[in-house]
Amino acid sequence: MDSAVLPPLDCSEPRPSTGERLLNLGIVVGLHLLIGYGVLYLSVKNELIDLPPSISVRLLPMIEERKVEPAKPLPPPPKPVPQVHRPPVVQPQPVLAVASPNPAPSSFVVAPQPPAPPPQPVATAPAPAAPVTAARFDADYLHNPKPAYPPISRRSGEEGKVLLKVRVSPQGTALDVAVSKSSGFARLDNAALEAVNRWRFVPAKRGDEAIESSVIVPITFALE
Repeated sequence: MDSAVLPPLDCSEPRPSTGERLLNLGIVVGLHLLIGYGVLYLSVKNELIDLPPSISVRLLPMIEERKVEPAKPLPPPPKPVPQVHRPPVVQPQPVLAVASPNPAPSSFVVAPQPPAPPPQPVATAPAPAAPVTAARFDADYLHNPKPAYPPISRRSGEEGKVLLKVRVSPQGTALDVAVSKSSGFARLDNAALEAVNRWRFVPAKRGDEAIESSVIVPITFALE
């Protein structure tokens, strides 16, 4: 038996028209808007429900308050100064002196002055004393001879030192010769006196002036 060939079945749905598509699109958009509005409404309502019934607002001070210093007391008013009424000062009027035509002679007499005292002499300071130079007997140019050693004293072995005090004149001569310290032997002392009486001296001087003075002359007797 021959099988008959059937035409293919068209299983596709018929395409909606343009009007139907627009209507479906509008419905979908409306549903999305409705769902979004519902979600938004529920979220806002939940937030409004969660809010506390009252809200307290407190303002915190941001700037530290400045301390207000108490006002300083005002100084007391000055005491009123009592006014003193002084009498007006009367200026004296100048008086004109009129000279008389015949003035009386003046009786004013000048007393005589006492005599001036004599001038006092001005004391002058004394001049410093001039230095004094002692007399000398040992100058080479005087050529004074040595005392002679007594022969008896030489044989007897007498030795010693005699000091003679000589007063010398301003001319350099021996005015007086005396024994200041003996040698212990009279012969030696006498030999020294005899020799020094003939000596010449360089006189002492005060500045440039020759003066009288005294000098000690030592004479030593020694056996060699």
